Parts: sequence; structure tokens; C-alpha cells
Amino acid sequence: MDGWWDVESIDQFLTKLLEINVLDKAPFSISLVGHAVKSTVLNRQTKARATANAKHHYNIGNDLYARMLDKEMAYSCGYWKSAKTLDQAQIAKFDLICRKLALKPGMKLLDIGCGWGGLLRYAAKNYGIIGTGISPADNQIELARAKNGKLKIEYLQMDYRDLSGKFDRIVSVGMMEHVGPKNLETFFDKCISLLAPDGMMLHHTIASNETKQVTDPFFDRYIFPGGVLPSLAQISEAVEKKVIIEDVHNFGPDYEKTLLAWYANINKRWREIPNYDERFRRMWNYYLLSSAAGFRARHIQLLQVVFRPMTSRSAYKAVR
Repeated sequence: MDGWWDVESIDQFLTKLLEINVLDKAPFSISLVGHAVKSTVLNRQTKARATANAKHHYNIGNDLYARMLDKEMAYSCGYWKSAKTLDQAQIAKFDLICRKLALKPGMKLLDIGCGWGGLLRYAAKNYGIIGTGISPADNQIELARAKNGKLKIEYLQMDYRDLSGKFDRIVSVGMMEHVGPKNLETFFDKCISLLAPDGMMLHHTIASNETKQVTDPFFDRYIFPGGVLPSLAQISEAVEKKVIIEDVHNFGPDYEKTLLAWYANINKRWREIPNYDERFRRMWNYYLLSSAAGFRARHIQLLQVVFRPMTSRSAYKAVR
């Protein structure tokens, strides 16, 4: 970030380091141990902390995200199975989620961590749902409302723990990474309490290959404070004896393509947003390219997990 060193391709450089497990060779560090202890002992995603953490990342400016993302401003992994462009990949992701949830007209769909509302708008236009989107980030909620038009969607600035009501379907996309390992059971218990008896929910998340209580110090300090990637084991443990895990779909390599598309987009248009200085640009590029390296080396995954109540009797038909 300070320009002390450069490399021609950060993503390729870091991929090589990850492939030889360089982290296992890292020397002892008091600061790293302190970071791990703090993250293990403290709940870094309480209601107050969660709001501050979300604003740290999502309130840095819609002008940046509008130039980096696709037309619908989907800030999560696209689905590149048949897509050729970022716009196509994000629409394909929206439709994949809608089909997995078997959406029908009139269903009440809750999107936890709705971002700028792209998924809800797609589901309302193409599947006729009645939507509710929540996010603690005011910048996201304000723009989602502005882009909504006359669609049957309401957007609420709030923490998921404060929500009440019943929904036919629940979805979260890129939200579980912000929940924190200490709150995973609370998160799922809340979702289950909001779900109709014959309902269904889908959670789309970056996932770690191993169970952790702590995240990378760089990401914790500069990018996603308090965020920790859940493992499949942590997800399974949080819902044990509560709901049925019907489907697990891993398309982690698609996130590398998505991140590289974001990197290309924003670097073409940095001159349009001069309020972000060179240090921020280097930080942001490191964030995007190091994340791409993580997916390319298969150190992290992208999971979509479908859940249904324990009372469900029919077979779930998985779609891809």
C-alpha cells in the first residue's frame, strides 16, 4: 500500500505462495498471536460492531462500486457456467438462486444483506415475488430504494437480529462472511424463526477449507473488519437437528473470474473517481487480486447451501 515493493502480477505471485503453503512457514509474531487471541475471545459482530463493520466497507462510496460492478451492482460471485460477460454472470447467478428456491408469484422473499437490491429486483420482475431487503449500510439502502421503481420491495436499514415476521423464502448472498463464528447459530436460529413451515432458504457464502475463529489481519484491518469465512463444518454444526441441508453447490473457481472482472473494470475508470488516492488504489487492488489468488489456489470456496425445515417430506430437486 505504501509502495515499498511491486510485482507484475499480484494474483499469480500470491497463488504460487499459497500453493507451497507459505503460511505454515511464517515466523512467530506477537502481533499475529494478539490478533488471533482478540478474535477468539471477543464477539466482533455484536449489533453495534456489525453496523460499524458494514459501514467501513460498504459506505466508502457508491461511485466506486458503480464503476467496478455490473449493471445491477451485484457485489458477489457471478455464475459463469454459460456466461461470457460479468453482466451475464450476475444475471445467471440471480436466476440460479431463484430456481433453487423454486420462487412463485406472490411469495414473500427476504434478502438478508441485500446490498443494492439487484437480486430482489430480478426476482420481483421475473418471478413475481414480494420482497424485503435488509442491510445495516445506509448507502446501500438509499441506492436500492432509488433504483427500485414501483416494484413490490421494501428496503430496511437494520440488523438481522431485529427482524420479525414470516417469509416463504429467505436468501443471503455474501452475508454469512460478516456474521462471525460466535454468531452463526444465532444467525441460523433467527432465519429459522422467520421461515414459513413449508419454506426454504439459500445462503451463498465464501467458505474456508478449515474451521477458523480469526481472519487474515490485512482483511480484518483494511477491508472487512470482524469478518471470518465460515467452514462447511461450522455451517453444518450451527443447523444440526434444526433444518435439513438439501443441497451444497461449490463453484469457487467462478469467483476468480468475477474478481478479475472487477479489477479490470475499476482500473479502467480510476481517473473518474479522484477522491480515492494512490494508497487506497493499491490497497483495493491487493484486496481484489489476493482474493482471486485464494480462489485460484482453491484455498477458499464459494458455496450455495439450500435448507428446508425438518418437516419437509418431498425430495428436493437440485438445479445447476
